[in-house]
Amino acid sequence: MQAYSERVRRRGKTISFVPTMGYLHDGHLRLLQEGRKRGDVLVMSIFVNPTQFGPKEDYAQYPRDMKRDLGYARRAGVDVVFAPTVDEMYPDGFQTSITVAEVTKTLCGPFRPGHFQGVATVVVKLFNIVKPHVALFGEKDFQQLVVIRRMVRDVDMDIEIIGVPTVREKDGLAMSSRNKYLNGEERRAALCLYRSLMKAKQLVQSGERDSKRILREVHSIIKAEPLAKIEYVSLVDQKTMKEVRRIGKKALLAMAVRIGSTRLIDNFCLP
Repeated sequence: MQAYSERVRRRGKTISFVPTMGYLHDGHLRLLQEGRKRGDVLVMSIFVNPTQFGPKEDYAQYPRDMKRDLGYARRAGVDVVFAPTVDEMYPDGFQTSITVAEVTKTLCGPFRPGHFQGVATVVVKLFNIVKPHVALFGEKDFQQLVVIRRMVRDVDMDIEIIGVPTVREKDGLAMSSRNKYLNGEERRAALCLYRSLMKAKQLVQSGERDSKRILREVHSIIKAEPLAKIEYVSLVDQKTMKEVRRIGKKALLAMAVRIGSTRLIDNFCLP
């Protein structure tokens, strides 16, 4: 992979890169379509990264289907699929990790210790292997996008990071590989996340700026769903990930909610 990328770069071509954990859906397809526009060569990685999963999380159960994913890649015009093994990415004796300190202290950070360290470490490794000029990430994982942008700036990596808007099902549910875990009843229950986001949007559009009042409405919608259990709902600044008391120019409403045993995240920018 490194040798291929070096040859591409020597020819003056640009590389766009979409890192994934596989089990692709139309949200990934949107990333690939955007990546196709932004580079001469489009590379996609498929790697379920063990270091970003906690000991009680779903690493072993995370859905995998390489044949299906390669079909998505062909339809999207991907030039190279990089699919390393765990032993290739983390050989015996591996002991280095990357920590992005401040923007990981809120939202998912406290609930998933070590998660963003695992994300940052694997992304640095993928960037060093693929050597892209442009890398694309979905805004559904908004905190992850902020972490990667911060890391790239802090360590002076010459890579443009592009955020691509969340892709949703027709009924509003954010597309996610983990949606596969939901049964029919849970799938319907999961719509409480989108309803709560739209209520917040409506409140802001009508002039509400107080975070507590908005969060109270959001909580009430989600709590009305018996299968939903809130992990967090928070209003934060889009750059710092710190909580805000009033809605300003760059507010983000973000949430993690368990529907049955499935943890779902979603967010919405409230300018």
